[in-house]
Amino acid sequence: MNRIFYIMGKSSSGKDTVYKRLATEMILLPIVLYTTRPMRENEMNGREYHFVDRDCFEKMKAAGKVIEERIYNTIYGEWIYFTSRDSISLENGDCIGIGTLESYVKLKEYFGDSVVPVYIEVEDGLRLSRAVERERLQTNPKYAELCRRFLADCEDFSEEKLKEAGVVKRFSNDGDIEECINKIKQEMKTWKE
Repeated sequence: MNRIFYIMGKSSSGKDTVYKRLATEMILLPIVLYTTRPMRENEMNGREYHFVDRDCFEKMKAAGKVIEERIYNTIYGEWIYFTSRDSISLENGDCIGIGTLESYVKLKEYFGDSVVPVYIEVEDGLRLSRAVERERLQTNPKYAELCRRFLADCEDFSEEKLKEAGVVKRFSNDGDIEECINKIKQEMKTWKE
């Protein structure tokens, strides 16, 4: 049975780096989500996300293509993130996705036991300093949005919600990311057996 390895964690936990490395090194098919938020510097349409407008989202939803959706009221307006059925091709091999605990739960409802959670943890103080450093590198840093995301993550990834979703295994990224990635790879090999 082919699987969806679903990377989750609070903002600035290293999800994007882990996702990119595992997709390449484990030869996994990437699940590219859709979003209505603006593209960030160094992002490319179809690589990090499919960047679409609200009208496109509404048409895809009306056509029954949207598996799950999340709407965030940011300080810059409403941003929608969603997964479309055309983003996932389990018949072609194991896939890798990245998202929230909420999106994981909805994918698990849709695909069942094919979805395997990969939860990455980072101590909050370290996570906050990483987020500030990353934002500082942007041409137009959005510190208020960084703070909103940081606080929202505390609720979105609460211990109660993790337990409710059945997320037990955790991978620490407090130190060397290579160590974190290697532990995930070892665990993935057992899931694929």
